Amino acid sequence: MTGLVSTGCSVYQVFAFGWPQGVTPQAERMRMLWIWATIAALAVGAVVAGLIMWTVARHRKRSDEMPRQFQYNLPLEIIYTVIPFVIVSVLFYYTVTAQNFVNAKVDNPDLRVRVIAFQWNWEFQYLQDRPGNNGTYQVRRTDDGEPLSTVGSSTTIPLLVVPTDRVVEYRIESTDVLHSFYIPDFLFKRDVFPYPEKNDTDNVFQTTVQREGAFVGRCAELCGTYHSMMNFEMRALPPDLFDRYMALRAQTNPLTHRAYTAGEALAQLNCGELCAPQAVTTTPFDTDRTVREIRQSRGGH
Repeated sequence: MTGLVSTGCSVYQVFAFGWPQGVTPQAERMRMLWIWATIAALAVGAVVAGLIMWTVARHRKRSDEMPRQFQYNLPLEIIYTVIPFVIVSVLFYYTVTAQNFVNAKVDNPDLRVRVIAFQWNWEFQYLQDRPGNNGTYQVRRTDDGEPLSTVGSSTTIPLLVVPTDRVVEYRIESTDVLHSFYIPDFLFKRDVFPYPEKNDTDNVFQTTVQREGAFVGRCAELCGTYHSMMNFEMRALPPDLFDRYMALRAQTNPLTHRAYTAGEALAQLNCGELCAPQAVTTTPFDTDRTVREIRQSRGGH
């Protein structure tokens, strides 16, 4: 107990065995798999440790008499062969069902987003609900014909704005090297490959965010010099606010005479920190390369 208290863990963290609580149904399914697999491992460990201690205490040497031997005990060998097989089979079944649940897709998600990774930032494009004549989903357009997208830069964290309680489909791809799309609150990551169609990789997955808020996103695959700075932020809005946000993104900002950016549209919603125009979970990296010369003051000069 002293050890648990010293770690500073909450009661939830203790009973969840260190597994965090996610914001999607997929994350909850993985959390339950982790918890019950850990419970099973602890139970097996307790039984094995108990048998070892019982054997040591029960069969400790009392005389020079040869103890009873159990080799070639067929029933016993069958038991300790079958029991591990059953345990592994049960764990395998629940692992596969959890994996299938996480990878499941519906035919008509509520929103499609193309996620484009590049060294060392992200672009998020909102796609049309229906595919075009060539079978691909085209990027939505603003009123002035520009793509409805958000692109990060060395001075701006890109914001991926999605609705809560709606199915969002992510189509991930890279323009250069291997990256990885990782939102810690999703409790899993997805590798982002260049040319997913040519490489025959499944680059599509779906989630439903069940909690409003701002959630940091990262690249989880070493991809070069500024890999550690390749961050973004997912902003989950209630459905009504998200619909207003998307309507604004398609309109022209009268102050700039260009389509509203993600930050400008969020600011117009005026819903507190949830609609902050800049990222609140991470910051851009410093790109200032100005040479600064420090002179030491000597003798009043």
